[in-house]
Amino acid sequence: MCLCAAFSRSASRMTSVVSDTAEAVDLCPEFSLYLKHISRITVSVALPHLKTPGKSISNWEVMERLKAMVHPEQFSSLRISKSSMDFLRFEGEVENRSAVKRSLAKLEGKSIKLSGFTDVLKIRAVEHKADFPTRHDWDSFFRDARDMNETVPGERPDTIHLEGLPCKWFSVKDGAPDRPSEAALRTVFQRFGKIRNVDIPMLDPYREEMTGKNFNTFSFGGHLNFEGFVQYQDHTGFVRAMDSLRGMKLMFKGDDGKAVACSIKVTFDTTKHLSDSSLKKRQQERLKLQELEKQREEQKRREKEEEERRKQEESCVQRLKQQQQQERRRLEERRQLQEDELRRVEAEKQRTLELQRRERQLRDKLLGNLLKKSTNTDDVHLDLQICAAQNQNQRRHTSAATKQQKRKESEADGGRRERSRRRSQSSSRSRSRRRSRHRSRRY
Repeated sequence: MCLCAAFSRSASRMTSVVSDTAEAVDLCPEFSLYLKHISRITVSVALPHLKTPGKSISNWEVMERLKAMVHPEQFSSLRISKSSMDFLRFEGEVENRSAVKRSLAKLEGKSIKLSGFTDVLKIRAVEHKADFPTRHDWDSFFRDARDMNETVPGERPDTIHLEGLPCKWFSVKDGAPDRPSEAALRTVFQRFGKIRNVDIPMLDPYREEMTGKNFNTFSFGGHLNFEGFVQYQDHTGFVRAMDSLRGMKLMFKGDDGKAVACSIKVTFDTTKHLSDSSLKKRQQERLKLQELEKQREEQKRREKEEEERRKQEESCVQRLKQQQQQERRRLEERRQLQEDELRRVEAEKQRTLELQRRERQLRDKLLGNLLKKSTNTDDVHLDLQICAAQNQNQRRHTSAATKQQKRKESEADGGRRERSRRRSQSSSRSRSRRRSRHRSRRY
Protein backbone atom coordinates (compact mmCIF):
# COMPACT_ATOMS: atom_id res chain seq x y z
CA MET A 1 0.00 0.00 0.00
CA CYS A 2 1.51 3.33 -1.01
CA LEU A 3 1.78 6.18 1.43
CA CYS A 4 -0.37 8.48 -0.70
CA ALA A 5 -3.23 5.96 -0.72
CA ALA A 6 -3.05 5.47 3.04
CA PHE A 7 -2.98 9.21 3.58
CA SER A 8 -5.91 9.63 1.21
CA ARG A 9 -8.06 7.12 3.09
CA SER A 10 -7.13 8.60 6.48
CA ALA A 11 -7.82 12.12 5.33
CA SER A 12 -11.16 11.12 3.81
CA ARG A 13 -12.28 9.76 7.19
CA MET A 14 -11.25 12.67 9.37
CA THR A 15 -13.95 14.58 11.21
CA SER A 16 -14.98 17.99 9.94
CA VAL A 17 -17.04 20.75 11.50
CA VAL A 18 -20.57 21.08 10.10
CA SER A 19 -22.04 24.59 10.06
CA ASP A 20 -25.25 23.74 8.15
CA THR A 21 -27.20 20.82 9.61
CA ALA A 22 -30.45 21.45 7.72
CA GLU A 23 -30.04 18.35 5.53
CA ALA A 24 -29.17 16.04 8.45
CA VAL A 25 -31.34 12.93 8.90
CA ASP A 26 -32.05 11.41 12.31
CA LEU A 27 -30.21 8.17 13.00
CA CYS A 28 -30.33 7.88 16.81
CA PRO A 29 -31.23 11.04 18.75
CA GLU A 30 -30.51 9.15 22.00
CA PHE A 31 -26.80 9.21 21.10
CA SER A 32 -27.07 12.52 19.16
CA LEU A 33 -26.18 10.75 15.91
CA TYR A 34 -27.41 11.80 12.46
CA LEU A 35 -26.73 11.05 8.81
CA LYS A 36 -25.60 13.78 6.44
CA HIS A 37 -25.21 13.62 2.68
CA ILE A 38 -21.69 13.54 1.32
CA SER A 39 -21.49 16.79 -0.68
CA ARG A 40 -18.33 16.27 -2.64
CA ILE A 41 -17.16 17.23 -6.12
CA THR A 42 -14.23 16.09 -8.24
CA VAL A 43 -12.29 18.78 -10.11
CA SER A 44 -9.74 17.96 -12.85
CA VAL A 45 -7.36 20.65 -14.13
CA ALA A 46 -5.51 19.96 -17.39
CA LEU A 47 -1.86 21.03 -17.25
CA PRO A 48 0.05 22.56 -20.18
CA HIS A 49 3.25 21.07 -21.50
CA LEU A 50 6.16 22.73 -19.76
CA LYS A 51 8.70 23.79 -22.37
CA THR A 52 11.03 25.76 -20.11
CA PRO A 53 13.36 23.52 -18.04
CA GLY A 54 13.08 24.02 -14.28
CA LYS A 55 9.67 25.67 -14.49
CA SER A 56 6.80 24.13 -12.49
CA ILE A 57 3.17 24.75 -11.62
CA SER A 58 2.22 25.60 -8.05
CA ASN A 59 -0.47 23.27 -6.73
CA TRP A 60 -1.20 25.76 -3.97
CA GLU A 61 -1.87 28.50 -6.55
CA VAL A 62 -4.26 26.24 -8.48
CA MET A 63 -6.17 25.44 -5.26
CA GLU A 64 -6.45 29.13 -4.41
CA ARG A 65 -7.81 29.89 -7.88
CA LEU A 66 -10.45 27.15 -7.51
CA LYS A 67 -11.51 28.49 -4.12
CA ALA A 68 -11.83 31.97 -5.59
CA MET A 69 -13.94 30.70 -8.51
CA VAL A 70 -16.61 29.10 -6.27
CA HIS A 71 -16.89 32.15 -3.97
CA PRO A 72 -19.14 32.87 -2.06
CA GLU A 73 -19.38 29.10 -1.67
CA GLN A 74 -16.60 27.58 0.44
CA PHE A 75 -14.87 24.24 0.43
CA SER A 76 -14.94 22.64 3.87
CA SER A 77 -12.03 20.56 2.59
CA LEU A 78 -10.04 20.55 -0.65
CA ARG A 79 -7.21 18.13 -1.33
CA ILE A 80 -5.27 16.65 -4.22
CA SER A 81 -6.37 13.11 -4.96
CA LYS A 82 -4.10 12.51 -7.95
CA SER A 83 -1.25 14.32 -9.66
CA SER A 84 0.46 13.66 -12.99
CA MET A 85 2.31 15.51 -15.74
CA ASP A 86 -0.97 16.01 -17.62
CA PHE A 87 -3.51 16.93 -14.96
CA LEU A 88 -4.26 17.62 -11.31
CA ARG A 89 -7.28 16.03 -9.67
CA PHE A 90 -8.87 17.56 -6.59
CA GLU A 91 -11.59 16.37 -4.24
CA GLY A 92 -13.53 19.17 -2.60
CA GLU A 93 -16.34 19.03 -0.08
CA VAL A 94 -18.99 21.67 0.49
CA GLU A 95 -21.72 22.07 3.09
CA ASN A 96 -24.78 20.65 1.30
CA ARG A 97 -26.20 19.29 -1.94
CA SER A 98 -27.39 22.66 -3.20
CA ALA A 99 -23.85 24.04 -2.77
CA VAL A 100 -22.62 21.16 -4.94
CA LYS A 101 -24.78 22.26 -7.82
CA ARG A 102 -23.78 25.90 -7.51
CA SER A 103 -20.10 25.01 -7.34
CA LEU A 104 -20.32 22.73 -10.38
CA ALA A 105 -21.95 25.54 -12.36
CA LYS A 106 -19.01 27.84 -11.55
CA LEU A 107 -16.29 25.32 -12.36
CA GLU A 108 -17.43 22.98 -15.13
CA GLY A 109 -15.94 23.95 -18.51
CA LYS A 110 -14.17 27.01 -17.13
CA SER A 111 -10.45 27.80 -17.41
CA ILE A 112 -7.83 29.53 -15.34
CA LYS A 113 -4.61 31.31 -16.22
CA LEU A 114 -1.60 31.11 -13.96
CA SER A 115 1.06 33.76 -13.62
CA GLY A 116 4.09 33.04 -15.79
CA PHE A 117 2.19 30.80 -18.21
CA THR A 118 0.65 31.77 -21.54
CA ASP A 119 -1.55 28.68 -21.81
CA VAL A 120 -4.86 28.49 -19.99
CA LEU A 121 -5.79 25.50 -17.82
CA LYS A 122 -9.07 23.77 -18.64
CA ILE A 123 -11.32 22.66 -15.76
CA ARG A 124 -13.71 19.72 -15.60
CA ALA A 125 -15.95 19.29 -12.53
CA VAL A 126 -18.41 16.50 -11.69
CA GLU A 127 -20.23 15.37 -8.58
CA HIS A 128 -18.25 12.77 -6.68
CA LYS A 129 -19.70 9.27 -6.80
CA ALA A 130 -19.40 7.40 -3.52
CA ASP A 131 -17.74 3.99 -3.60
CA PHE A 132 -20.65 2.09 -2.13
CA PRO A 133 -21.90 -1.45 -2.90
CA THR A 134 -25.18 -1.87 -4.71
CA ARG A 135 -27.87 -4.51 -4.44
CA HIS A 136 -26.53 -6.17 -7.56
CA ASP A 137 -23.09 -6.48 -5.89
CA TRP A 138 -24.27 -8.48 -2.86
CA ASP A 139 -26.86 -10.48 -4.78
CA SER A 140 -24.29 -11.64 -7.33
CA PHE A 141 -21.70 -12.34 -4.64
CA PHE A 142 -23.89 -14.60 -2.53
CA ARG A 143 -25.38 -16.23 -5.59
CA ASP A 144 -22.00 -17.17 -7.02
CA ALA A 145 -20.24 -18.05 -3.75
CA ARG A 146 -20.02 -21.82 -3.42
CA ASP A 147 -19.30 -21.87 0.32
CA MET A 148 -22.37 -19.79 1.21
CA ASN A 149 -25.84 -21.05 2.14
CA GLU A 150 -28.48 -18.33 1.85
CA THR A 151 -30.71 -20.14 4.31
CA VAL A 152 -28.14 -19.86 7.12
CA PRO A 153 -27.74 -16.55 9.03
CA GLY A 154 -24.35 -15.02 8.37
CA GLU A 155 -24.00 -16.78 5.01
CA ARG A 156 -26.50 -14.50 3.29
CA PRO A 157 -26.80 -10.73 2.77
CA ASP A 158 -27.82 -9.84 6.35
CA THR A 159 -24.64 -8.39 7.94
CA ILE A 160 -23.10 -4.96 7.36
CA HIS A 161 -19.47 -4.20 8.09
CA LEU A 162 -18.73 -0.67 9.33
CA GLU A 163 -15.26 0.90 9.58
CA GLY A 164 -14.09 4.26 10.87
CA LEU A 165 -16.70 4.65 13.60
CA PRO A 166 -15.50 7.09 16.31
CA CYS A 167 -15.21 5.30 19.65
CA LYS A 168 -16.32 8.36 21.60
CA TRP A 169 -19.65 8.58 19.78
CA PHE A 170 -20.59 4.98 20.70
CA SER A 171 -19.44 4.98 24.32
CA VAL A 172 -21.81 4.88 27.27
CA LYS A 173 -21.95 7.75 29.74
CA ASP A 174 -20.51 5.82 32.68
CA GLY A 175 -17.84 4.03 30.62
CA ALA A 176 -14.48 4.99 29.18
CA PRO A 177 -14.79 7.57 26.37
CA ASP A 178 -12.40 5.64 24.11
CA ARG A 179 -14.21 2.31 24.53
CA PRO A 180 -17.33 1.72 22.41
CA SER A 181 -20.30 -0.32 23.58
CA GLU A 182 -22.03 -3.15 21.71
CA ALA A 183 -25.30 -2.05 23.32
CA ALA A 184 -24.82 1.45 21.86
CA LEU A 185 -24.04 0.00 18.42
CA ARG A 186 -27.19 -2.13 18.60
CA THR A 187 -29.32 0.82 19.73
CA VAL A 188 -28.08 3.07 16.92
CA PHE A 189 -28.58 0.65 14.02
CA GLN A 190 -31.77 -1.06 15.14
CA ARG A 191 -33.56 1.85 13.46
CA PHE A 192 -33.47 -0.10 10.19
CA GLY A 193 -34.76 -3.43 11.55
CA LYS A 194 -34.48 -6.07 14.24
CA ILE A 195 -30.90 -7.00 14.97
CA ARG A 196 -29.83 -10.60 15.51
CA ASN A 197 -26.27 -9.98 16.64
CA VAL A 198 -23.55 -7.33 16.81
CA ASP A 199 -19.80 -7.58 17.27
CA ILE A 200 -17.03 -5.10 17.99
CA PRO A 201 -13.73 -7.00 17.58
CA MET A 202 -11.65 -4.52 19.56
CA LEU A 203 -13.65 -5.37 22.72
CA ASP A 204 -12.48 -8.99 22.58
CA PRO A 205 -9.06 -9.18 24.25
CA TYR A 206 -8.26 -12.38 22.35
CA ARG A 207 -9.39 -11.29 18.88
CA GLU A 208 -6.11 -9.72 17.82
CA GLU A 209 -4.27 -12.90 18.78
CA MET A 210 -6.84 -14.97 16.88
CA THR A 211 -6.62 -13.00 13.66
CA GLY A 212 -3.27 -11.24 13.91
CA LYS A 213 -5.03 -7.97 13.07
CA ASN A 214 -5.04 -4.69 14.98
CA PHE A 215 -8.62 -3.48 15.41
CA ASN A 216 -7.70 -0.12 16.97
CA THR A 217 -7.29 2.50 14.25
CA PHE A 218 -6.74 6.23 14.35
CA SER A 219 -8.26 8.79 12.06
CA PHE A 220 -6.29 11.62 10.48
CA GLY A 221 -7.32 13.90 13.34
CA GLY A 222 -5.95 11.54 15.98
CA HIS A 223 -9.31 10.18 17.20
CA LEU A 224 -9.66 6.49 18.00
CA ASN A 225 -11.94 4.64 15.59
CA PHE A 226 -13.27 1.10 15.54
CA GLU A 227 -14.94 -1.35 13.25
CA GLY A 228 -18.13 -3.24 13.92
CA PHE A 229 -20.51 -5.84 12.49
CA VAL A 230 -24.30 -5.57 12.62
CA GLN A 231 -26.39 -8.61 11.67
CA TYR A 232 -30.12 -8.17 10.97
CA GLN A 233 -32.67 -10.88 11.50
CA ASP A 234 -33.99 -10.62 7.97
CA HIS A 235 -32.91 -9.37 4.60
CA THR A 236 -35.23 -6.36 4.75
CA GLY A 237 -33.41 -4.70 7.64
CA PHE A 238 -30.09 -5.23 5.88
CA VAL A 239 -31.34 -3.62 2.65
CA ARG A 240 -32.85 -0.64 4.50
CA ALA A 241 -29.58 -0.05 6.34
CA MET A 242 -27.48 -0.22 3.17
CA ASP A 243 -29.82 2.09 1.25
CA SER A 244 -29.94 4.59 4.12
CA LEU A 245 -26.16 4.68 4.58
CA ARG A 246 -25.31 5.01 0.89
CA GLY A 247 -23.65 8.36 0.17
CA MET A 248 -23.93 9.45 3.82
CA LYS A 249 -21.58 10.60 6.54
CA LEU A 250 -22.08 10.07 10.25
CA MET A 251 -22.72 13.30 12.14
CA PHE A 252 -22.62 13.96 15.87
CA LYS A 253 -24.29 16.99 17.43
CA GLY A 254 -23.08 18.04 20.86
CA ASP A 255 -25.05 19.57 23.69
CA ASP A 256 -23.72 22.99 22.71
CA GLY A 257 -25.33 22.66 19.25
CA LYS A 258 -22.01 22.26 17.42
CA ALA A 259 -21.87 19.40 14.94
CA VAL A 260 -19.04 17.36 13.45
CA ALA A 261 -19.23 14.77 10.69
CA CYS A 262 -17.10 11.74 9.90
CA SER A 263 -16.91 9.62 6.77
CA ILE A 264 -17.37 5.90 7.42
CA LYS A 265 -16.87 2.88 5.22
CA VAL A 266 -19.88 0.59 4.84
CA THR A 267 -19.75 -2.80 3.09
CA PHE A 268 -21.60 -6.10 3.28
CA ASP A 269 -19.89 -8.93 5.14
CA THR A 270 -18.33 -11.59 2.93
CA THR A 271 -16.51 -13.57 5.65
CA LYS A 272 -19.39 -15.27 7.52
CA HIS A 273 -18.29 -13.23 10.52
CA LEU A 274 -21.51 -13.68 12.53
CA SER A 275 -22.51 -17.13 11.31
CA ASP A 276 -23.03 -19.81 13.93
CA SER A 277 -19.99 -21.75 12.73
CA SER A 278 -17.76 -18.66 12.98
CA LEU A 279 -19.10 -17.79 16.42
CA LYS A 280 -18.51 -21.36 17.62
CA LYS A 281 -15.02 -21.40 16.14
CA ARG A 282 -14.11 -18.10 17.79
CA GLN A 283 -15.48 -19.36 21.11
CA GLN A 284 -13.34 -22.49 20.87
CA GLU A 285 -10.29 -20.42 19.99
CA ARG A 286 -11.11 -18.07 22.84
CA LEU A 287 -11.27 -20.98 25.29
CA LYS A 288 -7.94 -22.27 23.99
CA LEU A 289 -6.39 -18.84 24.35
CA GLN A 290 -7.84 -18.49 27.83
CA GLU A 291 -6.31 -21.82 28.75
CA LEU A 292 -3.01 -20.75 27.21
CA GLU A 293 -3.25 -17.50 29.10
CA LYS A 294 -3.83 -19.39 32.33
CA GLN A 295 -0.84 -21.57 31.54
CA ARG A 296 1.26 -18.52 30.76
CA GLU A 297 0.13 -16.86 33.98
CA GLU A 298 0.89 -20.05 35.90
CA GLN A 299 4.26 -20.25 34.17
CA LYS A 300 4.93 -16.61 35.00
CA ARG A 301 3.86 -17.26 38.60
CA ARG A 302 6.20 -20.25 38.84
CA GLU A 303 8.99 -18.30 37.22
CA LYS A 304 8.35 -15.44 39.61
CA GLU A 305 8.36 -17.80 42.59
CA GLU A 306 11.49 -19.47 41.27
CA GLU A 307 13.10 -16.10 40.79
CA GLU A 308 12.12 -15.04 44.31
CA ARG A 309 13.39 -18.35 45.70
CA ARG A 310 16.63 -17.96 43.75
CA LYS A 311 16.99 -14.41 45.03
CA GLN A 312 16.35 -15.60 48.58
CA GLU A 313 18.94 -18.35 48.17
CA GLU A 314 21.40 -15.90 46.71
CA SER A 315 20.62 -13.54 49.56
CA CYS A 316 21.17 -16.34 52.11
CA VAL A 317 24.39 -17.37 50.41
CA GLN A 318 25.47 -13.76 50.33
CA ARG A 319 24.66 -13.32 54.01
CA LEU A 320 26.51 -16.56 54.80
CA LYS A 321 29.51 -15.37 52.85
CA GLN A 322 29.39 -12.06 54.64
CA GLN A 323 29.17 -13.84 58.00
CA GLN A 324 32.07 -16.07 57.04
CA GLN A 325 34.08 -13.08 55.93
CA GLN A 326 33.26 -11.29 59.18
CA GLU A 327 34.22 -14.40 61.18
CA ARG A 328 37.47 -14.68 59.25
CA ARG A 329 38.15 -11.03 59.89
CA ARG A 330 37.42 -11.50 63.61
CA LEU A 331 39.70 -14.56 63.74
CA GLU A 332 42.39 -12.69 61.87
CA GLU A 333 42.06 -9.74 64.22
CA ARG A 334 42.18 -12.09 67.22
CA ARG A 335 45.22 -13.89 65.82
CA GLN A 336 46.86 -10.57 65.16
CA LEU A 337 46.14 -9.47 68.72
CA GLN A 338 47.58 -12.73 70.05
CA GLU A 339 50.70 -12.34 67.94
CA ASP A 340 51.05 -8.76 69.11
CA GLU A 341 50.64 -9.93 72.73
CA LEU A 342 53.21 -12.68 72.22
CA ARG A 343 55.64 -10.23 70.70
CA ARG A 344 55.01 -7.87 73.60
CA VAL A 345 55.54 -10.63 76.17
CA GLU A 346 58.67 -11.82 74.39
CA ALA A 347 59.96 -8.28 74.27
CA GLU A 348 59.17 -7.86 77.97
CA LYS A 349 60.90 -11.16 78.74
CA GLN A 350 63.97 -10.15 76.79
CA ARG A 351 64.00 -6.82 78.57
CA THR A 352 63.67 -8.55 81.97
CA LEU A 353 66.46 -10.98 81.11
CA GLU A 354 68.63 -8.13 80.01
CA LEU A 355 67.93 -6.30 83.25
CA GLN A 356 68.70 -9.46 85.24
CA ARG A 357 71.92 -9.95 83.30
CA ARG A 358 72.98 -6.38 83.95
CA GLU A 359 71.98 -6.69 87.63
CA ARG A 360 74.03 -9.92 87.96
CA GLN A 361 77.02 -8.30 86.31
CA LEU A 362 76.71 -5.33 88.62
CA ARG A 363 76.33 -7.59 91.69
CA ASP A 364 79.32 -9.73 90.70
CA LYS A 365 81.34 -6.61 90.16
CA LEU A 366 80.37 -5.21 93.56
CA LEU A 367 81.01 -8.57 95.23
CA GLY A 368 84.44 -8.76 93.66
CA ASN A 369 85.31 -5.32 94.92
CA LEU A 370 84.12 -6.20 98.41
CA LEU A 371 86.10 -9.44 98.40
CA LYS A 372 89.26 -7.60 97.44
CA LYS A 373 88.83 -5.10 100.28
CA SER A 374 88.02 -7.69 102.99
CA THR A 375 90.64 -10.36 102.12
CA ASN A 376 92.94 -9.51 105.10
CA THR A 377 90.24 -9.29 107.79
CA ASP A 378 88.15 -12.33 106.82
CA ASP A 379 90.49 -14.90 108.47
CA VAL A 380 90.50 -13.04 111.84
CA HIS A 381 86.75 -12.75 111.84
CA LEU A 382 86.46 -16.43 111.01
CA ASP A 383 88.71 -17.54 113.91
CA LEU A 384 86.85 -15.33 116.34
CA GLN A 385 83.56 -16.79 115.19
CA ILE A 386 84.89 -20.35 115.65
CA CYS A 387 86.08 -19.67 119.13
CA ALA A 388 82.83 -18.03 120.10
CA ALA A 389 80.95 -21.00 118.76
CA GLN A 390 83.16 -23.47 120.71
CA ASN A 391 82.72 -21.57 123.97
CA GLN A 392 79.00 -21.42 123.49
CA ASN A 393 78.87 -25.16 122.84
CA GLN A 394 80.91 -25.89 125.95
CA ARG A 395 78.61 -23.80 128.11
CA ARG A 396 75.56 -25.56 126.61
CA HIS A 397 77.07 -28.98 127.28
CA THR A 398 77.99 -28.13 130.85
CA SER A 399 74.53 -26.88 131.77
CA ALA A 400 72.94 -29.94 130.22
CA ALA A 401 75.16 -32.32 132.17
CA THR A 402 74.38 -30.56 135.40
CA LYS A 403 70.69 -30.80 134.82
CA GLN A 404 70.94 -34.48 133.97
CA GLN A 405 72.88 -35.27 137.12
CA LYS A 406 70.20 -33.59 139.25
CA ARG A 407 67.33 -35.48 137.50
CA LYS A 408 68.43 -39.06 137.70
CA GLU A 409 71.65 -40.56 138.83
CA SER A 410 70.60 -43.88 137.38
CA GLU A 411 70.76 -42.40 133.91
CA ALA A 412 74.35 -41.28 134.17
CA ASP A 413 75.60 -43.71 131.61
CA GLY A 414 72.85 -42.71 129.16
CA GLY A 415 73.65 -39.07 129.81
CA ARG A 416 77.28 -39.61 129.01
CA ARG A 417 76.39 -41.28 125.74
CA GLU A 418 74.01 -38.43 124.94
CA ARG A 419 76.71 -35.88 125.69
CA SER A 420 79.13 -37.75 123.52
CA ARG A 421 76.61 -37.81 120.67
CA ARG A 422 75.91 -34.11 121.00
CA ARG A 423 79.59 -33.31 121.09
CA SER A 424 80.11 -35.24 117.90
CA GLN A 425 77.21 -33.39 116.25
CA SER A 426 78.57 -30.05 117.40
CA SER A 427 81.97 -30.93 116.09
CA SER A 428 80.56 -31.90 112.71
CA ARG A 429 78.62 -28.66 112.51
CA SER A 430 81.67 -26.66 113.37
CA ARG A 431 83.68 -28.44 110.74
CA SER A 432 80.93 -27.82 108.11
CA ARG A 433 80.82 -24.14 109.00
CA ARG A 434 84.57 -23.86 108.73
CA ARG A 435 84.50 -25.58 105.34
CA SER A 436 81.68 -23.26 104.04
CA ARG A 437 83.55 -20.18 105.23
CA HIS A 438 86.73 -21.42 103.66
CA ARG A 439 84.96 -21.99 100.36
CA SER A 440 83.35 -18.51 100.44
CA ARG A 441 86.78 -16.96 101.02
CA ARG A 442 88.21 -18.91 98.16
CA TYR A 443 85.39 -17.72 95.81
